[in-house]
Amino acid sequence: MIHLASLQVRLLQTIASRLSKGAVGLIYLDVATLERIEGRHGRACAEELLLFVRRRIDELRATFPNVLDQKRIGDDFFLYVALGDVPAHLAYAELERIAEALRADLEEAVRRDRPEAAEARLDFGCALLRESEERELEAVMYTAMKQAIRHARERTVDPERITHMQEFYSILESRHVASVYQPIVSMEGGEVFGYEALSRGPAASPLHSPVKLFELAERADKLYALDKLTREQAILGIDGLARHQRIFLNIPAQILHDPDFSPGQTLALLQRRGLTPNNVVLEITERSSIEDFSTAKKVIDHYRSQGYRIAIDDAGAGYSSLQAIAEIQPDYIKVDRSLVQGIHRDKVKEYILETFVWFAKRLNIKVIAEGIEEAEELEKLIRLGVHYAQGYFLGRPDATLKPVTPEAKATIYAATRLAGTAGLRTVGDVAATAKTFQADDPVSFAATYFRDHPDQFGAVVVEGSRPVGLLMRDELFRKLSVQYGISLFWSKPVKVVADLSPLTVDADTPLETVSSLATMRESGKLYDLVVVTERGELAGVVTVRDILEHMTSIRMEHARVANPLTGLPGNVQIQRELQRRVLDGEPFSVLYVDIDFFKWFNDLYGFQRGDEAIQLTADVIRRSVAVCGRPRDFVGHIGGDDFIVITGADAPETVAEEIIRRFRLGIDAFYDGQPQGTTVQDRYGRTRDVEALSVSIALVRVEDPSRASADAISRTAADCKRQAKAKDGSAVASAAIAAMHPLGLTEPSAPQGGSAAAAP
Repeated sequence: MIHLASLQVRLLQTIASRLSKGAVGLIYLDVATLERIEGRHGRACAEELLLFVRRRIDELRATFPNVLDQKRIGDDFFLYVALGDVPAHLAYAELERIAEALRADLEEAVRRDRPEAAEARLDFGCALLRESEERELEAVMYTAMKQAIRHARERTVDPERITHMQEFYSILESRHVASVYQPIVSMEGGEVFGYEALSRGPAASPLHSPVKLFELAERADKLYALDKLTREQAILGIDGLARHQRIFLNIPAQILHDPDFSPGQTLALLQRRGLTPNNVVLEITERSSIEDFSTAKKVIDHYRSQGYRIAIDDAGAGYSSLQAIAEIQPDYIKVDRSLVQGIHRDKVKEYILETFVWFAKRLNIKVIAEGIEEAEELEKLIRLGVHYAQGYFLGRPDATLKPVTPEAKATIYAATRLAGTAGLRTVGDVAATAKTFQADDPVSFAATYFRDHPDQFGAVVVEGSRPVGLLMRDELFRKLSVQYGISLFWSKPVKVVADLSPLTVDADTPLETVSSLATMRESGKLYDLVVVTERGELAGVVTVRDILEHMTSIRMEHARVANPLTGLPGNVQIQRELQRRVLDGEPFSVLYVDIDFFKWFNDLYGFQRGDEAIQLTADVIRRSVAVCGRPRDFVGHIGGDDFIVITGADAPETVAEEIIRRFRLGIDAFYDGQPQGTTVQDRYGRTRDVEALSVSIALVRVEDPSRASADAISRTAADCKRQAKAKDGSAVASAAIAAMHPLGLTEPSAPQGGSAAAAP
């Protein structure tokens, strides 16, 4: 530990005076070979060498008049150098030049005047002291000492880093850092939920990468300075962020403990851009561990109290993912790309992410998946229940706010279509005609209209047929009711008093997506009209009440026809889906899933346990389809212990195998201790030894839907089901419908037995 108390008051006063006029540097000198010299010649020789170096430094101060003073602490030397009012990168370069000249002179003097220590080698390190209003001078000097010592050690390992450090100071001084913005997209309808601000150094520089920039900042103890700069540039550079959208700002975990870290500076910048803390998500990067969760939580709670939201970045790749989530309880978890890439081909990744989604739902945390580069990855993530997505497939980082790519939007729309229907109900279906004012109409027109039409509480401000703002009745009258309000606004154009960033959505946006966007608005705008457009022109408006009523109606309709025990679609929707698949003309497969010997289980363990087993089976089928099927796949409950899956998977047998695997793992928990073996008679009158429940799956491949019918599929499935049930344990039997009977009847192929999986 370096004891700064030993520094003289005179030196502190001198440094403080020089800092007020410009930069002051610190040079650390270390006799790197001192231990070897002491081992060969004794401690007395080593001490004489240190005294010689100190005297020689005093002599050289005539050659280097800007060396203010030197201090020896133990076996180390610290020299303070006045550098004047010059940019940081030039000051640093000059400091290194002085240090190199001192080192060369000292080594030459030792070889000449102290031959017994001729092997002496001096290492040096440099650091700049910067004036700080928030920190005491002793703290600034102590930080510089640590930095100079670390710098000396690094010089012997990576000389190129010194050049990079000089460039880093130049970038920091010139504020030569820019931001690009990558969209974060909602999985519900493909709309942009927000943008992550990503920092970049100069384009042609080796420090273009933010990873390199922040690595050097940490080594130079300038992490807060760089973080503050990048946050400022990110906020100042953003243009066109909608009121309901978020900007994600990265914050290194170490910054939370920095005494200079202040939320007030961020708030001032937001206000300059017309934004509020509600627009900001502070994304705490998890590349380094949070050492003091108690302190970090206090800082984060302070931010939360102002309206900011919190995200944990790189979850699954950092040092303390689960602890950080448990301690901080973020609003969002950003799953690292290492868990996302290739997830549609990697079962282990699927299961890990499935667990993330499950516990995030329990904690009311939204999951954001990063690094998505393929449509198949996106489809899989949607099926797993991930809320938001980010990656090149959805949009590359850009200096401007870009929309989601058409390919990604189409993928999300297809993947989120409601099973068993022709498509999602869109906001365009429920939009109503809107009252409009032209942007240049006077406020008096609008006020008179609202006075004469008390049932109207909002209107859209347009330029031609293009919406540019929203005027709400209560907000207009509030502005007019303040002192001088009428004098100030009465003759002004309505665009002056309108909300120029209302929630605006395309007519094709799913109603469920609009519901989420509307309820995420700040409280003062929660009940404002939602503006609906079609090809950029006004299509109408919808109220929050209308949205909620239609969503309730949709859910009630689903509840009316769904199975009350499992919540899965019932026979009406099953028939509708089968007919739709046949009419679509695309190949598909049908899996009929039946629990074997369910009556035996129900009689032995009771109806409540039987209902729980059915609910388990429904959950097993849903999850299996999510990880092995396709986004538009359908799961239904025929009734009792019979289920159906309609899938477009290329290998539907993998869905069946996954159902059997998950069922076998889950059913064990339903027995009291060990399964109780018994002998029962099956539906065909045969005596069977039973130890545990199993499932029989009939798999029907409909290779040519134009030659199939719902009845033919059912008949073929019944044949396969009999074959599967004839086997012991869980089993699959399959057949294909491909040929045409000469009389025009569908001709199924012969059933094929699948591999049986013995019950546990």
